Amino acid sequence: MFDSYKIILASGSPRRKQLLTQAGFEFEICASQCEEKITSKDPQKVCMELSLQKALDVASMIKAYNKKHDDIASDRDLIIIGADTIVSVDGDILGKPKDDEDAVSMLKKLSGKVHDVYTGVSFVFMSGDGRVGEHSFFERTGVSVYELDDEEIAAYVDSGEPLDKAGAYGIQGGFAKYIKEISGDYFNVVGLPVSRLYHELKEILR
Repeated sequence: MFDSYKIILASGSPRRKQLLTQAGFEFEICASQCEEKITSKDPQKVCMELSLQKALDVASMIKAYNKKHDDIASDRDLIIIGADTIVSVDGDILGKPKDDEDAVSMLKKLSGKVHDVYTGVSFVFMSGDGRVGEHSFFERTGVSVYELDDEEIAAYVDSGEPLDKAGAYGIQGGFAKYIKEISGDYFNVVGLPVSRLYHELKEILR
């Protein structure tokens, strides 16, 4: 369905790469290098804002490259996919922890509670003459975590797994044994709501 488009994932996340591949998408990776800027405290707006920043950053890099190398620039229309996942608990927005201490603090906030995982996804569409459109949406999943004691938190942080993950945990990794229940899309918690992404894109390009 998307064969006439060149799809670019504006993320270096191995989990997002795996999920898109698993869903049958053919794509290239060009990770965004932009400095993330948050202008809202609403988690729905934050995740979409950050995902769009990433997609636009990659779009600008491609546009600049094409101007310098128009002899080898692709003549296919482009779809650039940006994504950002955040965790929200008790009114706090949790991104990736800065260090082990920050990870411990985040996990203590999640212990014994229900929190929300939001992933914002943005599409930036580019024709040969540059950016022509954009579309953003978000998906929310509720996650319930069992009570964690200090020893469990310390052991999990020592594993090194939390440091590159929103909320300091990976549901698909060692933290799985602490997940009591989820309400919504599991893959959204992993980092990309691939089913919603597919159907949003299908509807737009129909």
